Amino acid sequence: MNIHYGVDIGRKTAEEKKAAEAKEAAAEDPKEGSNHVKRKFKERTRGRKLDTHLAEQFALGRLLACISSRPGQCGRCDGYILEGRELEFYTRKMQKKAKKHA
Repeated sequence: MNIHYGVDIGRKTAEEKKAAEAKEAAAEDPKEGSNHVKRKFKERTRGRKLDTHLAEQFALGRLLACISSRPGQCGRCDGYILEGRELEFYTRKMQKKAKKHA
């Protein structure tokens, strides 16, 4: 996310936050990149809104994903990251299962 949008996701410690803030301050410096690059980042971040559940997963360092590979694909795994209603559904399922086994 940092390369494409210029935003770090899932920072954990206070030290990492301070380092990232210093990096962002340096990124806002006019010497860093051309005007075209600055406009491009600004356009990409305009309508960007990250779901809170997805942000929590990034912070934990674990993402729930669904594997959508077809049978017979050797050495390849295709899939997508769960988000929205699908993510909520599977987190509820996992919580129920954890309560049952606890």
